[in-house]
Amino acid sequence: MRIPGAPYRLLGALILLCGPLAAQADRISIDRVRADVFFLASPALEGRQTGFRGSEVAIEWVAAEFAKAGLKPVAGTSFKQPVPVIEYRADSQSSGLTIWQGQKEQVFRAPAVTATFPRDFQARAAVVFAGFGITAPELNYDDYAGIDARGKIVLVFDDEPQEYDPASIFNGLEMTLHATTTVKVANAMRHGAVAVLIAPEPNRKHPSYRELLRRRSGNRPASPVRSQALDPGPPAIPAVSIDDQIAAGMLAASGQTPSSLQAMIDRTLKPASMILPEVEAEVKVVLSERRRTKTMNVLGMVEGSDAKLKEETVVICAHYDHNGLDSEGKHFPGADDNASGTAGLVELARVFAASPAKPRRTLVFAALAAEERGLLGAHYYALNPPRPLQTTRAVMNLDMIGRNEAETVETKGLIEIAGDTSNELNLMAMTFSAGAREAIERANQSVGLRLSYKWDREPALKMLSRSDHFPFLLHGVPALFFFTGMHPDYHTIRDTPDSLNYGKLAKILQLTCRAASEFADTPNPPRFRATTR
Repeated sequence: MRIPGAPYRLLGALILLCGPLAAQADRISIDRVRADVFFLASPALEGRQTGFRGSEVAIEWVAAEFAKAGLKPVAGTSFKQPVPVIEYRADSQSSGLTIWQGQKEQVFRAPAVTATFPRDFQARAAVVFAGFGITAPELNYDDYAGIDARGKIVLVFDDEPQEYDPASIFNGLEMTLHATTTVKVANAMRHGAVAVLIAPEPNRKHPSYRELLRRRSGNRPASPVRSQALDPGPPAIPAVSIDDQIAAGMLAASGQTPSSLQAMIDRTLKPASMILPEVEAEVKVVLSERRRTKTMNVLGMVEGSDAKLKEETVVICAHYDHNGLDSEGKHFPGADDNASGTAGLVELARVFAASPAKPRRTLVFAALAAEERGLLGAHYYALNPPRPLQTTRAVMNLDMIGRNEAETVETKGLIEIAGDTSNELNLMAMTFSAGAREAIERANQSVGLRLSYKWDREPALKMLSRSDHFPFLLHGVPALFFFTGMHPDYHTIRDTPDSLNYGKLAKILQLTCRAASEFADTPNPPRFRATTR
């Protein structure tokens, strides 16, 4: 599809700017993309829930389209990378947290605590407070300095210090990876902890993530989908999300309040960590259901043309799974989330495979599994990469690229949304990819989208760690998130194909095509950086 209104006289300059592959952006067929969205979101695919028939149909369809387009398998002779999964359900009446303070015993269960883990678990230990649970040698900051967490249950605050300080060493008003639960749990495990209790940061100026989840549950019926995890895979110790009052009760043993402790850390950037005197806790997870299953990543590639650079990789990815059926048997279409990204991924694969001009680096097209269940396909790819991550130069993640952003119950008061988002694309995780923003903006000169970076400065909704770019960031790979934003139909049966803005979707695919062409051909691909300070 030709870019609406693009001056023909710029075409030669654009090709010089973005490389000969960039001209392939004009061959994107939005009619094919629309037809593919309608198929993926149809009742026949039953919401594409991981481990169920509809998901299997989606897997076979993507693999067939990759073969038809002329892609090569990334490893071996199959387009499929098996992803082993544990499916489970916790018994909320038996799982929970018990706290002993002197002679006082308190038992907490859902919804005051959320304790999920893919196996039965029980551990009782002394409790140590470890600030924000961060060890960041690159910033000369360590909450674990001076304390011994071995064999202990660790209590930490969510997020990271100095969240509202533009001069913060933690990327100013943006976040570092240290703010995420995944990194906090891995750090606690490295320090010998047996479990982690994560409390909302007490001096926050926004709702906690737990409070936002309650907003969502009050606005949308829960999906009856079971939890899932890699088999085997992280996390190796449980993370228990707790309410403010539980944390305050434990920290009272220190003679200080959560608020005063956070203020001290924010002011000094020094640890306030300590053993909590006479405080013990027991974390208990009891599963009512548990079964092994598997799903598939679907991976295809267009091999690079340069004898040396073809060993390097640029990944374009999108997750194909969604949330299955609701409690009444109605399917969640998932047209925006993420039939839009999957259909776009397949169309880009067709365009690059058909091009007589091949990229210098190898392009990998990855339809990833089980994003809705915890980014499982992306985590599995990153842990078992079919091509080395150390030579993966960029990842472009397409997730929810079909709608116009609009205020929801969850985003209300948290993020400023333009009055007209019909031509707007959000780009996330730019902080971690030096050089990527400049390349994207060059590619956008002939596409004309309004690019927004606002989501990188929104800490409450934790969007940084909620899509498939995130596992690649954890492994030091520049990874970008293309996202048109939240809307009231998110994760409801109203997320239907007719609600998408296909004109904008076409332009996003044109931008992705041009940016991928530059990443594949440039002598200076993006570079990962953990912090801007």
